[in-house]
Amino acid sequence: MKKAIITVVGKDTVGIIAAICTYLSGQHINILDISQTIVDGWFNMMMVADLSESAQDFSTLSDALRAVGEEKGVIVHCQSEEIFQQMHRI
Repeated sequence: MKKAIITVVGKDTVGIIAAICTYLSGQHINILDISQTIVDGWFNMMMVADLSESAQDFSTLSDALRAVGEEKGVIVHCQSEEIFQQMHRI
């Protein structure tokens, strides 16, 4: 299974989760886990997604998610699970 870690951060507005999830669904990307919080008006979300069924290459996916985030006024980062794990190793 090919996984990605997607993080979303920014000022809370209506439709952030819907925009990200709609895009992922359209690319046949399944959300395996999701956590989101809002602290004093600031939105923070982390997702683990299965990219196995997507025809998009990782770079295109990452750029497209960044653009979806810009439309909603948030910052979106997409990293492969392998890189994410290496970055957060103790």
